[in-house]
Amino acid sequence: MSKLVDIKASQCYHCGSDIIKKDEVFFDEKQFCCNGCKTVYEIFSQNDLTCYYDFQASPGATPQDIKGKFDFLANESIVDTLLEFNEDKTHIVSLYIPHIHCSSCIWILENLQKLQSGIGASQVNFPEKKVRITYNPQKTSLQSIVEMLCSIGYEPYISLDNFDEGKKKVDRSLIYKIGVAFFCFGNIMLLSFPEYFEVNEFWIEQYRDFFRWLIFALSLPAFIYSASGYYVAAWKSIKQGMLNIEVPIALGIVVMFIRSTVDIIFNYGQGFFDSMCGLIFFMLLGKLFQQKTYDFLSFERDYKSYFPIAITKVLPNGTEVSVQVYDIKKGDRLLIRNQELIPVDGIMISENATIDYSFVTGEAVPISKKSGDKIFAGGKQLGKVIEIEVLFSVSNSYLTQLWSNDVFQKRVEQQHKSITDKISRYFTPALLGLSVVSFLYWVFIDVATAFNVFTAILIVACPCALALTAPFTLGNVLRIMGNRKLYLKNALVIEQLAKVDTIVFDKTGTITTNKKTSITYEGEALNDFELKLLFNTLRGSNHPLSRRLYEFISVHEKIAPIHFEETLGKGIEAEFTEGKVKLGSSQFLKHLSENTHKKTKVHVEINGVYKGSYVFNNQYRKGLETLFEKLAAHYNLVVLSGDNDGERKILEKMLPANTSLVFNQKPEQKLDFIKQLQDHGNNVMMIGDGLNDAGALAQSNVGISISENVNVFSPACDGILDASQFEKISFFLAYSKNAMLTIYMSFILSLVYNIVGLAYAVSGNLLPIVAAIIMPLSTITIVSFVTLMSNFFARRKYH
Repeated sequence: MSKLVDIKASQCYHCGSDIIKKDEVFFDEKQFCCNGCKTVYEIFSQNDLTCYYDFQASPGATPQDIKGKFDFLANESIVDTLLEFNEDKTHIVSLYIPHIHCSSCIWILENLQKLQSGIGASQVNFPEKKVRITYNPQKTSLQSIVEMLCSIGYEPYISLDNFDEGKKKVDRSLIYKIGVAFFCFGNIMLLSFPEYFEVNEFWIEQYRDFFRWLIFALSLPAFIYSASGYYVAAWKSIKQGMLNIEVPIALGIVVMFIRSTVDIIFNYGQGFFDSMCGLIFFMLLGKLFQQKTYDFLSFERDYKSYFPIAITKVLPNGTEVSVQVYDIKKGDRLLIRNQELIPVDGIMISENATIDYSFVTGEAVPISKKSGDKIFAGGKQLGKVIEIEVLFSVSNSYLTQLWSNDVFQKRVEQQHKSITDKISRYFTPALLGLSVVSFLYWVFIDVATAFNVFTAILIVACPCALALTAPFTLGNVLRIMGNRKLYLKNALVIEQLAKVDTIVFDKTGTITTNKKTSITYEGEALNDFELKLLFNTLRGSNHPLSRRLYEFISVHEKIAPIHFEETLGKGIEAEFTEGKVKLGSSQFLKHLSENTHKKTKVHVEINGVYKGSYVFNNQYRKGLETLFEKLAAHYNLVVLSGDNDGERKILEKMLPANTSLVFNQKPEQKLDFIKQLQDHGNNVMMIGDGLNDAGALAQSNVGISISENVNVFSPACDGILDASQFEKISFFLAYSKNAMLTIYMSFILSLVYNIVGLAYAVSGNLLPIVAAIIMPLSTITIVSFVTLMSNFFARRKYH
């Protein structure tokens, strides 16, 4: 067993509680405070989960007697209200667990499948103290899972009347600690005034000792209660063999308390209790400010998540209109096409459908649905078009959760985190070494100054501002980009954007606009019946050419296909009771080869007879030439298209000479092309339409999906760009580089502050109370700096 788990004989091996001799329990050569803790240890041992104790010594909680407490979970209607997702073999629930507090908790809660069969996966949200559990209801139940969690000391908080609010309980302990520290600080300052001004009146001489011991008594609540968080964090850090920033802070507070107590006992003076309480108060105030800052970031992330996914709404008169997802209301009827994400819970209206829930569950096996069945948000429609009736308005936070699913995360190096971690790792030992050396130097000159220097060094060099730099900068940049209609998955994408050296553009629907495409028909004229079949075939597709052609054909009677199949990048096959339609590329129809004009075409075959083709004279997006000129100066540019090379000459005239043009690429070939670029050391950004380009978007270092009118939501992409902002791509790239520059500048600013502060502290010219005031001010300075700089760069015009 690791040395990290060696604890005092009087402490419980599982929960760390002091052991009362009469209740002491021995098992496996270890001591436990009760049978409950021993039982938890046995459970972990039997399931080969004793690594739980390697992350942190005594991390567990004593399991409580919950007999009958969760019997209500046997009621299926109650369970349904708690579930996020409910299908035959897959249920998903998020449980709030107050005891989550350390790495051991995360580890055990993400390995629940080893403790109970039927649990497929579990994922911990540490800041919110929640665990999201996916399980098979045919093998286990929510009641069994909750009772199992209780048996290992992780009892969930479940309130049926106020479930949502219960999960978001506000922790006010920091506010209480600040209040106590301020009370002690203020009263000690008041009682210390006579000695501050060296008043030697009779009553001061007579009652000086009384006032000093009163000051001592007033300091105890601040020392014991208000500063307790620093002691606990420092002790846990030491037990894990690490030295985090709480270690020097806790040491400084303890040193000041001991020094001040010695001063009073030996009548050297009233000590530094006022400075100590002031130090605790200002540090907690800085901590509150940091907490509020993160809350602010979280709010902005939620605001950012309203990316422009559109959905087709069917009006009462049968008209189909595109609306933003957050405009959907209960009772609306929605049209869901092939490969389109279902953004809301609803009731199936169409006769049948096939839904892929892999975004939610990770399982790629499609589920069949029939009319009247409940459809859950997050499913992906496969095949023919369907209609659903909305049960609940959309939850953008839920869509963001799907978008950020671990299944779709790219493994990228978190450079800004590693910089912070590396500095913190060496910073604390160096800080402790400097404080000890300075103390030993000053102790031979002036003992009082030595203690002041020792404490001031420990306080003034706190790297809280350093740790806040990267997350706050990137959070603010996320907000600004969101306001300008580039919606990024997370902050790490900004770092990846700054590293990009090669940009790959799809052609159709990306550098061309679907709204201005000129369409002509060549071939045998189609009668109304054939147009009706073609119209209803196109109705189920989300491909950019399909959407444009669907709008181009005059409205016909809506009929449902018996069979619908879309082959990405090739074409569509649909079968109706009245006939069969096949449309797409000439290779897909296997009917004829491309003609010499090599224009973008959609060929049509009805009932096995080739009819003709629709020719698309593409209109390129506004500002395309200017954008490529700006980008060509700094990036390698590629246009990667699934179409033929009929527009090569047009693009060669429009785009810079160094732009590579690659045509006739299938979806899998696009992915291979991106991979080849990466194998040659390129950092690639792919910009596509999110459907045919899903593989390439996922493979690229940064994948951006263009959103115009009806958008196919793709978790493979790292960002969604509103089509109206296409010409500002160069701005976003330059802005991301300046965001990283802001981080490095603020790192330097923070380090300069620490160096200057340490110079004053080492020389004995900085009192601990002044250091405590400066510390939160430094955090405010850094936050203000990164906010101003990121806003300044956002207003710049990049060329």
